[in-house]
Amino acid sequence: MRMRPTLSWSPPEGLPPATTDLGPVADALGAGGVLVLSGAGISTESGIPDYRGEGGSLSRHTPMTYQEFTADAGARRRYWARSHLGWRLFGRARPNAGHRAVAAFGRHGLLSGVITQNVDGLHQSAGSVGAVELHGSLDRVVCLSCGAFSARRELALRLEEANPGFEPVAAGLNPDGDADLSDEQVGDFRVVPCDVCGGVLKPDVVFFGESVPPERVEHCRGLVREAASLLVLGSSLTVMSGLRFVRQAAKDGKPVLIVNQDPTRGDQHAAARVALPLGAALTTVAGRLGVPVPAR
Repeated sequence: MRMRPTLSWSPPEGLPPATTDLGPVADALGAGGVLVLSGAGISTESGIPDYRGEGGSLSRHTPMTYQEFTADAGARRRYWARSHLGWRLFGRARPNAGHRAVAAFGRHGLLSGVITQNVDGLHQSAGSVGAVELHGSLDRVVCLSCGAFSARRELALRLEEANPGFEPVAAGLNPDGDADLSDEQVGDFRVVPCDVCGGVLKPDVVFFGESVPPERVEHCRGLVREAASLLVLGSSLTVMSGLRFVRQAAKDGKPVLIVNQDPTRGDQHAAARVALPLGAALTTVAGRLGVPVPAR
């Protein structure tokens, strides 16, 4: 039986209204010590869709769960076929104005850290140093048997050699790097094993139904304790992996600010939710603070 993750959330009555006033965000960044928590919404302007926003991928796609991946060889074959193609498409994505603004805030000493729920590596590509990848990265692969890590680009070469001529056209791309392919397009795609022990390979990302490593969670909790405020960028906070840090900051009496066009599960804990497109909003704030954001 396929285990489906809990992915839906509907805002209750009585959530605080959204604003378009960027003043609180600019004030927090101007004071420094801001911890950024980013979600899929910050990467939509780079061409990677989010899960729950307008046109989000959950309307057509259920992400792979850890339980299904580990239990079903057929599911792994479908996943790797779709992810192999998605990896190529991910490679074309470039940091957008939102990523570049976050990196600029960091260079100017306004941030205490960055935690991202994304697996696309765009914060790092934009120049953010030390960003914590809460859910891992598609850049790495891990063997579930021996624990050996390897670079995704190495696996991509092995998969190309095992599947010559595999060039399907995907119907879309999802935030987890999984391209939309039919079973017919997947065909008899060949999966390759770990080249150290022959075990099952998995991308070094946290699947739905899988827990974030405890040491990583505790590290992020420490970042929240050290921060002066928490700025959430482009996350619905539907899953607990990110929401717990919002709750921690609010419990500690630290201001929580959210920039997200749709309501989030953390709105009740926020001093304000700014409903504006992220790239333009963060670029505007940077301009107010005299922080230059590179055009590209």
